[in-house]
Amino acid sequence: MDPLLLGAIVAIATILVLFSGVSVAIGLLIVSAGFLIIFDGPRSLELMPEILFGKLDNFALLSIPMFIIMGASIASTRAGADLYEALERWLTRVPGGLVVSNLGACALFAAMSGSSPATCAAIGKMGIPEMRKRGYPDGVAAGSIAAGGTLGILIPPSVTMIVYGIATETSIGRLFLAGVIPGLLLVGLFMAWSLYSTWRSGEGRRLSSGSYSWGQRFEILPRVLPFIAIILGVLYAMYGGVATPSETAAVGALLCLMIAMIIYKLWQPQALWVVLRDSTKESVMILFIIAAAGVFSYMLSSLFITQSIAEWIGTLDVNRWVLMGAVNIFLLIAGFFLPPVAVILMAAPILLPIITTAGFDPIWFAVVLTINMEIGLISPPVGLNLYVINGIAPDISLKTILTGSLPFVGCMVLAIILLCLFPELATWLPDVVMGKAV
Repeated sequence: MDPLLLGAIVAIATILVLFSGVSVAIGLLIVSAGFLIIFDGPRSLELMPEILFGKLDNFALLSIPMFIIMGASIASTRAGADLYEALERWLTRVPGGLVVSNLGACALFAAMSGSSPATCAAIGKMGIPEMRKRGYPDGVAAGSIAAGGTLGILIPPSVTMIVYGIATETSIGRLFLAGVIPGLLLVGLFMAWSLYSTWRSGEGRRLSSGSYSWGQRFEILPRVLPFIAIILGVLYAMYGGVATPSETAAVGALLCLMIAMIIYKLWQPQALWVVLRDSTKESVMILFIIAAAGVFSYMLSSLFITQSIAEWIGTLDVNRWVLMGAVNIFLLIAGFFLPPVAVILMAAPILLPIITTAGFDPIWFAVVLTINMEIGLISPPVGLNLYVINGIAPDISLKTILTGSLPFVGCMVLAIILLCLFPELATWLPDVVMGKAV
């Protein structure tokens, strides 16, 4: 059978299996095993256990559960509420200080936790009621938090970037740095739209927050500065040559647990058990998907599907930006239905040869891919962040949350366009800090 036709059949079968309701990892294993048996015979299954466990035999994977523990220990405390309150007190005299402080808190909490749903929950519980009380439109209040939560997979340290680095054998350090400036760009675009939308609604007179004394501003800093110091320390250790990403993540996880215990009195064994239990569940889920995706990639390569697709794309006489547009559309559609980790692990083996052959930087492409995945987090039918916000503020309809988040989707699309026009937004910082990639 023609490999391209076979690839189309594999794609359809994969979509049908995943839509049946099975977990992503199990679905990938079912598809892989089925096509290997049909085309290579039952004996091909003997290699599956070796590939499955061999994919996990990577020291860099240790950073995933460590960063997840780091985020879970922060998310289990009042760190998000304190971070929001601290920014609100310091930005009270800034026009639109409340929405700016919410988005700033989302950005900082996302950097500390690396989790989009956790960011939405932690900042939204405080930010949404306060913004509504001050007269901000429901759409701006809910949409800004939903969009701000997506920054968790872009601003370092990001589990999504780690997964991409492992899947494509790309430097995780460079990927982290590549997400910094685009992350700040998105924060700026989100803030600009939120302020404009509030002003346009005629509520500009309510943009100012309350007033706080200098004593009130400084008294809350000791609660949040240690967490920010850990983030800065993790990044310094990673880029200063002090430790590897895995070693740095382990130290960061330990320090976050200690600060959660010391500052927020997280002494109860039950509370610590919840942190470790939830971290283990999420880590096992991600690692299982990584292992299953390794088997899936082997199946695609064994049946010459990956090679044939890359060769076919290389023969197309189309502008490389037309090709990149098609790739973005594919990523957007995939992000509507699948979690970011699954999309990266399934698509990376096919897309990486295509984008490198077309002359695109894989570090730059990682940022574009991640922003596409962010759009999926606030877009139906899955749109995880939309449902998190609906759970926090059930009196705000899902339609209002979706309507409020759509302009932020536009901000993300604008960010992708700016990255295409100015790829240095993603590549400049890694080149400055770590030198030009060889």
